[in-house]
Amino acid sequence: MSKQLQPTSTTPKPHHGTLTSYVVGFVLSLLFTLVPYYAVVHKSFTQNTLLLAIMAFAVVQLVIQVVFFLHLGRERKPRFNLFFLVSTVGIIVFIVTASVWIMHNLHYNMMGTQVTDKIAADEAVHQVNGVQAGTCPAGTGTSYKIELKNDQPAPSHVDAHLCDTLIIVNLDDATRQINFGEHDHHGTYAGNPGEAIRPYRSMAFRLTEPGTYKFHDHLEDRITGDFTVSQ
Repeated sequence: MSKQLQPTSTTPKPHHGTLTSYVVGFVLSLLFTLVPYYAVVHKSFTQNTLLLAIMAFAVVQLVIQVVFFLHLGRERKPRFNLFFLVSTVGIIVFIVTASVWIMHNLHYNMMGTQVTDKIAADEAVHQVNGVQAGTCPAGTGTSYKIELKNDQPAPSHVDAHLCDTLIIVNLDDATRQINFGEHDHHGTYAGNPGEAIRPYRSMAFRLTEPGTYKFHDHLEDRITGDFTVSQ
């Protein structure tokens, strides 16, 4: 009596993780989410380093998801899945890097109130019919920097000359509303009434009017300073 052969199934069995692997994956996912969040909130690194750290944590987070929850690498022939994973990561990194590069260049070349000054400097508008027009030729003058840190400007006074550039940098965590003149009597400098400077941003303007001028933070009375522009 011959034994009847039973058909064998060649369909691969699905691979499931254990409870331990799911818990480990969840804990690691939570950890690699909270760490970059803490770094961003507390500004633990510089801007560029923080951006690179976030991208690195995102890649690690992706690897954790596909290993512990999608079980990549546990099937018999994982090469195709691995190929698609590497391709996807490469495309994401390229898109994110290109987007950051484009936004950085747009921000550098079109910085709000500096657009008009940039165009005037590039076109070398200096005099009209022999009369000072309020701007300076490109490439002239010296740059001076005032840092706002711990609710104090450093230095609190700057001596400069016409066609120099003054840069006010906000190194505090709060936004500074910089205005010219006294707190109760706002003024302007070369038609510029001032502007709000967000944390770790700056405000730059060309010194085209001689004299001594005061500036202050409209939101914080203690932050005051002045600059003198001579011929």
